[in-house]
Amino acid sequence: MSSVQIKRVETKKDLKAFIECHYDLYEGNQYDAPNLYSDELKTLSKDKNAAFDFCEAEYFLALKEGKVVGRVAGIINNRANEKWGTKDVRFGWIDFIDDIEVSKALLKAVEDYGKEKGMDSIVGPLGFTDMDPEGMLTWGFDQLGTMATSYNYDYYPKHMEKLGGWEKDNDYVEYRLDVPETAPEKYTKIAEMVEKRYNLHARKLTKKDIFEGGYGKKLFDLINVTYSHLYGFSELSERQIDQYVKMYFPLADLDLITVVEDGNKDNQLVGLAITIPSLTRALQKCHRGRLFPFGWWHLLRAIKFHKTEVVDLLLIGVLPEYRSKGANSLVFADLIPRYVKYGFKWGETHVEMETNESVQSQWGPLDPTMHKKRRCYRKAIG
Repeated sequence: MSSVQIKRVETKKDLKAFIECHYDLYEGNQYDAPNLYSDELKTLSKDKNAAFDFCEAEYFLALKEGKVVGRVAGIINNRANEKWGTKDVRFGWIDFIDDIEVSKALLKAVEDYGKEKGMDSIVGPLGFTDMDPEGMLTWGFDQLGTMATSYNYDYYPKHMEKLGGWEKDNDYVEYRLDVPETAPEKYTKIAEMVEKRYNLHARKLTKKDIFEGGYGKKLFDLINVTYSHLYGFSELSERQIDQYVKMYFPLADLDLITVVEDGNKDNQLVGLAITIPSLTRALQKCHRGRLFPFGWWHLLRAIKFHKTEVVDLLLIGVLPEYRSKGANSLVFADLIPRYVKYGFKWGETHVEMETNESVQSQWGPLDPTMHKKRRCYRKAIG
């Protein structure tokens, strides 16, 4: 008989323990980018996260001898299931000690939850939407994590193999990119050509553009279109977009955000790149995800004073009909000189599907090195 007890999160105290579990397991880890406690609380609170307009979720804790030794979220994204014709329950926010009985019990809890809800498969790690971390790290455990992804120990995928029944559903890759001294000629020449031939141009946004001119919403509307074909994607709702605009842009360095517009179509937004200074080292200095007493200072130094050598390429998207026209070259020709000015040495891509060759081909002039891999697993319920 297993000595692992599974407890469903039902109270504020339980939810606090759920969030604190990650800090306990990864305290002092040099690669993990721990989320802010306040951000985790907002994301996981059913009355605060707009994703609950179309998602359902339950959270579970694993206890052994009265001590929390693991956690997992069971999530049903009804919008994604409808879009892709699936009946999937997702598992996410999964953490556990190196004990196969713990990982087994946690995943069984999500499987049972999915079965209760009429689902026929369990898949993950995935969050509520693509704006949450995706995939379990399977390679690159000695590489620095990012705010937009989750780090895990190397025994996690070993447990998935030992448990049996789990199959690869999707693999992601991540690249490290060198920041050159000047924008590569391949980008600048193509940028000049597309400006003249197609009347496309790069534009920098102001806070007024974003909060009063409607560009905040336009950016996420573009993401809904450009990311619509990607694995597991579900369209962001109006309420989600409003939340993300209010969450991300007040402190954003707009010098690191570039949009592409079509001058032949009343400056229609056709491409974007949202990049940020890496916050990983700053987040590691926020004690257990707290901004106080000194965490806020470390984040401010990274965001406003660029006290980091790494830039994270958070979101890059171009409308399908503009990709072959070289619209992305306008983005890189604009951003690379700014990276040089800020002293960034290398960039970190967000997760990319391993089969997405069109995205990976654009990194060529930046001496890309694939340095991480992630996997989403699938298993039939019952």
